[in-house]
Amino acid sequence: METDTAVFIIMGVSSTGKSTVGSMLATQGGFKFIDGDDLHPRENVLKMSGGEALNDEDRAPWLERIRDAAFSMQMKNENGVIVCSALKKAYRDKIREGNDNVVFLHLHANKEIIAERMENREGHFMPTDLLHNQFATLEIPTIEEAKTHQIDVANDIEQVVLDCITASQQYLG
Repeated sequence: METDTAVFIIMGVSSTGKSTVGSMLATQGGFKFIDGDDLHPRENVLKMSGGEALNDEDRAPWLERIRDAAFSMQMKNENGVIVCSALKKAYRDKIREGNDNVVFLHLHANKEIIAERMENREGHFMPTDLLHNQFATLEIPTIEEAKTHQIDVANDIEQVVLDCITASQQYLG
């Protein structure tokens, strides 16, 4: 079901600025905003808070919640932004299931930039020692994945949001 609306999944490893960029994109575009971290089951939050990496079994209910949130927005003909890591192609494919209007905006930078940002974060439950695991898990989207864009976050936040706005405009009617 193609529509003139879109749900933008702001993806990438921890500390790429997903929540900040997603919130700013949603505000500037007048889109609904959901932080995917809020959709993690309690067990996942406790596991990550304890310094343990999630496995695919842990992520399955979380990905279903994200998929269903995108579907709900599509059915209500709403534009939206959902922030989540979506590190593997299989995760992105799960989110795409039944969602024709999902677009992935992959926020990325080199590991050193991300590690520095992660060390300076407050109020987040992802410890810095899990960054290596995130980069090891990441399957960078390729051009074979439809409706996927690469956004370099080495730039300042205003430029990153502008790049997201530019990418998003082609999907909105």
